[in-house]
Amino acid sequence: MTVLVFLDPDYPDGRIADASQPQLKVTDTGVTRGDGIFETMLAVSGTPRKLRAHLARLATSAEAMELDVPASDVWERAISTALTVTDDDGDLVVKLVATRGEEGAGATAWVLVSPVPGGLRGRRLAVLLLDRGYDSTVGQRAPWLLMGAKTLSYAVNMAALRHARSHGADDVIFTSSDGKVLEGPTSTVLIARVRDGVKHLITPQLESGILPGTSQGALFTAARSAGWELGYGPLVPADLFASDGVWLISSVRLLAEVESIDGKPVTVSPELTAELGALVDSVS
Repeated sequence: MTVLVFLDPDYPDGRIADASQPQLKVTDTGVTRGDGIFETMLAVSGTPRKLRAHLARLATSAEAMELDVPASDVWERAISTALTVTDDDGDLVVKLVATRGEEGAGATAWVLVSPVPGGLRGRRLAVLLLDRGYDSTVGQRAPWLLMGAKTLSYAVNMAALRHARSHGADDVIFTSSDGKVLEGPTSTVLIARVRDGVKHLITPQLESGILPGTSQGALFTAARSAGWELGYGPLVPADLFASDGVWLISSVRLLAEVESIDGKPVTVSPELTAELGALVDSVS
């Protein structure tokens, strides 16, 4: 069952709409230009995970886009309405979307709740490295490129995934034109290094123009409490092959272990994957 709730000033807790029927006007700039933002989170037993982090990132994206969106408490009420209406007790995908709406009419915003797609979790991944075409300083030099915002303009990300699958891979890790490891189309990159019994968890540096990962941030907090040392790049592809484990992490798929990059095997560690997976599961 898919549940759709619009954030509507006339409905303080959100307006429930029929997700099986057309709802957006074809002139909405989210459709015509991809002019909007979104967040996707997981709800477990009716409770959204990392809600505050997702709402904070939504607000950051809105600020970067100069987009006037509803306040966090309005989103929270609409999310609660959508989760109350659904009759699915399993894990659910909760998607928040805000577009600039029709020209001059103000933002259009909604919450969409649906089941987690089957086959999304539990597989080791074959990954391709793909050049994003920007160097690692572009986010600082050209903020209008919105490198750190979660926008609706995902055509390039989806094209990268199609390219990977057409070449027998499952996913992608983007690199910069100056050779730095960035992120996946829908995920954050993690590597582990174990040195003299000390476990290090490392992710690419945010300054390289990547989206701050809510799941990565929550995992880092839990890992620090569990005794892991943390690091923020910079990483190059050689670091992936020299690591003691590589993972892609996202809010719905959660932690996915990488088994090969560009057809070459990388170290896999069921023990580290189980430990990190337990830490991911512990985060609410």
